[in-house]
Amino acid sequence: MTSFLISLVILIGGYLLYGAFVDRILSTKSDNPMPCDTLRDDIDYRPMKPWRVFLIQFLNIAGLGPIFGAIMGIMFGPAAFLWIALGTIFAGGVHDFCSGVISVRMGGRSLPEIIGSQLGRGVMNFTRVFSVVLLMLVAAVFVITPAGLLSTLTPQWMDTTFWIVAIFAYYILATLLPIDKLIGNIYPLFGFALLFMAAGILGVLLFGQVDIPVDFADGFSSHSPAGLPVFPMMFVSIACGAISGFHATQSPMMARCLTNEKLARPIFYGAMVAEGIVALIWAAAAVAFTGGYEQLAAYMAEEGHTAGTLVHDVAFSWLGVAGGVLALLGVIAAPITTGDTALRSARLSMADMVGFSQKKLWRRLMVALPLFVVTAGIMMIDFNVLWRYFAWCNQTLAVFTLWAVTVYLARRTRLYVISLVPAVFMTVVCTSYLLSAPSPEGFGLSQSTALAAGSIVAAGATMLFFAMRKNLQLSET
Repeated sequence: MTSFLISLVILIGGYLLYGAFVDRILSTKSDNPMPCDTLRDDIDYRPMKPWRVFLIQFLNIAGLGPIFGAIMGIMFGPAAFLWIALGTIFAGGVHDFCSGVISVRMGGRSLPEIIGSQLGRGVMNFTRVFSVVLLMLVAAVFVITPAGLLSTLTPQWMDTTFWIVAIFAYYILATLLPIDKLIGNIYPLFGFALLFMAAGILGVLLFGQVDIPVDFADGFSSHSPAGLPVFPMMFVSIACGAISGFHATQSPMMARCLTNEKLARPIFYGAMVAEGIVALIWAAAAVAFTGGYEQLAAYMAEEGHTAGTLVHDVAFSWLGVAGGVLALLGVIAAPITTGDTALRSARLSMADMVGFSQKKLWRRLMVALPLFVVTAGIMMIDFNVLWRYFAWCNQTLAVFTLWAVTVYLARRTRLYVISLVPAVFMTVVCTSYLLSAPSPEGFGLSQSTALAAGSIVAAGATMLFFAMRKNLQLSET
């Protein structure tokens, strides 16, 4: 329990202290012009109340990652708690906050345009393709699991296939309609359900005489049943609960609705911290409910058991039928509300890429239709393979975002070390994971070889940055 409480205090204290420090570095101002006013079109650019923007941002980023990723990640041991807490504060929060502010100052431009403005056109073109592929992967991944969970709550004829079709139809509407029609109206309800779920599970952990068998004193060696090392595997398994490149694809959507730049910290950094807390709660709940690392691994190894079935069992066992249904609806809503905004972000990114106005419905449909077709095709791939590719793509996009933020801060003579350190670290993580992960997602090299190669790549990127730093000129974009 002590380790859990320490991690929780780090998350809350980090928002109050380090979040304020990053805010000073970014120098947000209440009188800066906002895209929702200067570019208002009432489709994607539209002023929205801060609490709505926060809930939308929170739900956009809090899909299955901070729940399923945390459940899988805690099997690595106590290191998972530290990565969730410290990763959220020093990596994920900085990543989300800075990318959100930069997007606001660039008129709500999409992530590839943000990266390209700092790292060059070649990198921009690469991230255009890479980010759209990631967004379609997210949409595909976040159809299948909620459909399966919904089928457990509904009559037999409303099976998984029925819910896949229904959820995908909703995705189409949410992608095409003005942001205030579906997303702006239903997200608050889903948001409260998800927050209720987290608060309910937290209450049981704190006051329900539940033992959380995680202790930093046990050391930080891997407890993975498959014998996987903590580094780099855990840092990819726990993505959305610590740092996620996907978040930076969502920030521009809310940058177009933010009414005051000073709200960027509670919206972007605050939503990331809230997601970190959700991840911490579910990591603790998974190991506490099953009784330990080995018991959790045994539970997950049983036929028919997945992270989704564990969520179901924890919710109904700890919160009762009514609380369990509401909690499960929150868990179901999280991936659905991430999948729909993933496709919406893909539409915006594609439109920004070709300079295609999205004011008219037929224009939005023209951009979105190929995205719908490809996403439907991706859904035919095995879920486990999809999840692994999603996790690596997610973290890799974060690497590009962090390097772009570092260049942005250096150009403005700001304290760029706040993004440089996580950029270097995540470069090592993603490179070494790709090289050491087994086929088909990796090359299957030894951990030592992969780590050495990852360190060389990170060192090379760092030296290139410092070589170019003297030539970086201040150019507001």
